[in-house]
Amino acid sequence: MQKLTNKEEEIMHILWKLKKAFVKEVMAEITKDQPHYNTLSTIVRNLEEKGFVSHNAYGNTHQYFPIVSIEDYRKRFMNTAIDNYFNSSYKNMVSFFAKEEKISATELREILAMIESQKEEI
Repeated sequence: MQKLTNKEEEIMHILWKLKKAFVKEVMAEITKDQPHYNTLSTIVRNLEEKGFVSHNAYGNTHQYFPIVSIEDYRKRFMNTAIDNYFNSSYKNMVSFFAKEEKISATELREILAMIESQKEEI
């Protein structure tokens, strides 16, 4: 799976939300820095070339839909980030968020409880 640009990721989030859409429908969802129609069309075709979307043709018009799920992309993105920025250590990642005060002790306890309950189910 290739890395996406920020704009490609933005378009993928729109397609995941809409499930299927024509370029004009994607355009309507972009709230800021709206690209020109032809630019957006090129971005969507690039996403298709990268294997993230496919289309149904209706004459000269194409309706696009994601073929990579948000869950699969999230998993790849997170694994890459953890490998690249936290030396493949989830402990380092959690520690980083704790130091940055992005996660509370209460939330950490909740995560531990989830982990413990999953162990009990096995």
